[in-house]
Amino acid sequence: MPRTNARSVAMIASYVPRRCGIATFTHDLSSGMAEKLFRQPIEKCRQMGIVAINDVEEGYKYGEQVVFEIRHHSKEDYRAAADYLNQSKFEVVCVQHEYGIFGGSDGDYLLALLQRLHKPVIAVLHTVLADPNPGQRRVLMALCDRAGAIVVMAERAKRMLADVFGISGDHVSMIHHGVPDVPFGPTEPFKKRFEVAGRPTILTFGLINPNKGIEMMLNALARVVPDHPDVAYIVLGATHPAVKRESGESYRLGLEKHALTLGIQRNVQFHNRYVSLEDLCEYLRATDIYVTPYRSENQIVSGTLAYALACGTAVVSTPYWYAQEILAEGRGRIVDFGDDQAMARHLDELLRDETERMTMRRRAYAFGRMMTWPNVALEYAAILDKACERWAAVATPAPGKAAQPMRLSLPEVRLDHLYRMTDDTGITQHASFSTPNRHHGYSIDDVSRALIVTAMRYALFHDDAVLKCLHTYLSFVHHARRSNSRFHNFMSYDRRWSDVDGGDDAQGRVLWALGYLAAYPPDPLSRQHCRDLFLDSLPGFDRCRVVRSLSFAMLGCHYFLLAFPDESQVESRKREMARQVVVAFDGQESNDWPWFADVVTYENARVPQALLMAGEHFHDAALVQRGLRVLDWLLRVQTGDDGQLSLIGCKGWMPRGKPKANWDQQPVEVAALIGACKAAYHASNDPRYLREMRRCFDWYLGQNDLGLPMIDFKSRGCYDALTNGGVNLNQGAESLISWLLSLLTMHELQTGEPEVPA
Repeated sequence: MPRTNARSVAMIASYVPRRCGIATFTHDLSSGMAEKLFRQPIEKCRQMGIVAINDVEEGYKYGEQVVFEIRHHSKEDYRAAADYLNQSKFEVVCVQHEYGIFGGSDGDYLLALLQRLHKPVIAVLHTVLADPNPGQRRVLMALCDRAGAIVVMAERAKRMLADVFGISGDHVSMIHHGVPDVPFGPTEPFKKRFEVAGRPTILTFGLINPNKGIEMMLNALARVVPDHPDVAYIVLGATHPAVKRESGESYRLGLEKHALTLGIQRNVQFHNRYVSLEDLCEYLRATDIYVTPYRSENQIVSGTLAYALACGTAVVSTPYWYAQEILAEGRGRIVDFGDDQAMARHLDELLRDETERMTMRRRAYAFGRMMTWPNVALEYAAILDKACERWAAVATPAPGKAAQPMRLSLPEVRLDHLYRMTDDTGITQHASFSTPNRHHGYSIDDVSRALIVTAMRYALFHDDAVLKCLHTYLSFVHHARRSNSRFHNFMSYDRRWSDVDGGDDAQGRVLWALGYLAAYPPDPLSRQHCRDLFLDSLPGFDRCRVVRSLSFAMLGCHYFLLAFPDESQVESRKREMARQVVVAFDGQESNDWPWFADVVTYENARVPQALLMAGEHFHDAALVQRGLRVLDWLLRVQTGDDGQLSLIGCKGWMPRGKPKANWDQQPVEVAALIGACKAAYHASNDPRYLREMRRCFDWYLGQNDLGLPMIDFKSRGCYDALTNGGVNLNQGAESLISWLLSLLTMHELQTGEPEVPA
């Protein structure tokens, strides 16, 4: 019979069949709890549920225990998951925390879920850092502040949590990493399967990467082989995905070559594959000595080392934090980092002395018995009530508390029309309806903004499909550069430049795009490419005095300095650009006309956006206030009587002292306003600008002067303009890119959930 007082639990984590240590841990813990608390297998237990974090768009083929899926780079999914959990039967939510499995900066998308969640939380910390960066510190402290109970898996982690983060108390518990319950026995019966029968066997397991220290172990093995010529060393595990992305299998091939050079190729086996828990246990039961020769102490828990103890395996390890603790009292041996001589000595002693090896095995196995999943499951069950009690003490709603505001959803970011408009040269300027119109060729204005779109898309969603377009656009920009550090703008469809100089706006937009990609590159080489192009091109802007062009370039400098803060020439140039913009305003503005010219024309809000971001960067309150004043004015003069956005039309613009032109209204203005409102929110922390972002965004969805949607959700394009006769049905590059910039910015800041207006 199940425990009558057991509480139902939802786990938020990666989950099998995803190949990830957290996924395996979550499966084993939830299975243990289902069987121990509810006497049911996890597949049939409705009191246990998994909210699975997906790292691929298509997700995985999960079992029924997965009740909700989160695309890890979709912030909206985290909020939707909170809504689901709030309405679900689950009483407690258990977060398996590892920075890398959650989306956002340092995994901060998790906080969007926690802010909206109204149930008790248990935080299980798989990583506690000794020297976290500010983002990592903020995320972990926010998670722990929200949690009614916190679990770490080593006493050292508990001390570090107190010393580094200031988090301590009786709500912090140490519960060992769980392990499978396997019988103790001899290793020889399991060796035949792995073709090491009759041979002393050493094993290292894990995703292969330089931090594993396998080179040191190979050096040690070369010292051992002369006295133990039959010894077999198995390196088990696939190459780490990050290493494989950067350098393919070159690291593994280098290890194989190193073994050849040492003359130990007959003693080393590389088993290049991912293995199930069942297979891993069989490998460990075939192993005489398990080795973890890691190069750094910064590992607070190791599931595979815990499994080695559970299987009663003798262990030799370098002194990373978890190994120091778990191998104490004779459960293993420790050698210094990089000391292959000491490693060889300990291996030789254990291979020679079977009695000592067996004694170590028995100590390890005895310790591992308290770490088996059924025992660990009971320890987790004991803290469920603690989490609920702590939550109840702080979560009692006040009488008359306002209801939760309705969450306004955002459309999915789809790039169908961007791909349609892009060929192997660039993005075509215009379209006839939704079909690219090749007659007009390409513009670096559009290509530069499309480069920002693809960089944003990759930064937010890690969508590899967008990289082909990104590199096509970057190649176009590179090709457009002239010998005088200026850029061409227009190229015909037959790839001939049709201008001599692209003009200052084009130069500014190129710097903006290069700066943005330098700040948010898909890979280090792209960042370096952008740095070189940016610095080579900056002198070509020296004579520019056009305010709008200067504003584009200031945005580029802002992003560039995020990537390269020590580039003093860029810092100085940005400061000078800001001064020039201020001078232009001082010569033209008045109390009722806070503008730098006698006509308000196109992409106007990029100017206050640049002022606001420069003001924040330089800690210049005057720049920030000017930016806010100009933006507030632009929002005011572009608000209709019904409160909806009513843009300045390009057929007449808005001259000083005269009414604005109502037609044609263009999407590029909306994108600029949304970008400026985002900058205003960051500079002022005023939630009014979040609401203004949503009001501007809703222009695309039909909250405009004609009540007509500007998005074609079949083609995924954006109509070129709102005219007095309806929408211009053509779907060119500028309108498309403006829509995508707006949508990505909304997803980035996730203002789909505005606060209730005061």
